[in-house]
Amino acid sequence: MFALLSLFILGVGAATAIELPLSPIYHSPGLVKPLLKAVEVEAPAHYDFAYSVHDEHTGDIKSQTESRKGDQVQGQYTLIDADGYLRTVDYTSDAHNGFNAVVRRDPLGHKVIKAAPIAKVLSPLPLAYGAPKLLAAPKLPLGLYQ
Repeated sequence: MFALLSLFILGVGAATAIELPLSPIYHSPGLVKPLLKAVEVEAPAHYDFAYSVHDEHTGDIKSQTESRKGDQVQGQYTLIDADGYLRTVDYTSDAHNGFNAVVRRDPLGHKVIKAAPIAKVLSPLPLAYGAPKLLAAPKLPLGLYQ
């Protein structure tokens, strides 16, 4: 009972020391850190990037460019649709107008040739398996597990 009471008093003392501020006598301004931190102002975003893919074997032909200056973004991407048309999307985005895109579809004048399938590899194992064969349980010497 005494241990429980002393543990309670110790807990109350620790909570009081945490909750109550120190008196000005024991308190020096250099030891106290401010609770609020200064907000750092970030510079406006600015970037430019572009990429393109041109793979004749798979027919994967596409590109994209984009640039951003502050809150204004503008860009374009192109790709070849499965029906042989070149799709071009020009887009802009800003805080006032939101996201706007203009889509154009231009015929390429030729059909898109799909890549030939890769040769099938035949497995040496049969495709259908029979039911597993049941083996007899091993015979145990008499007296071990009875």
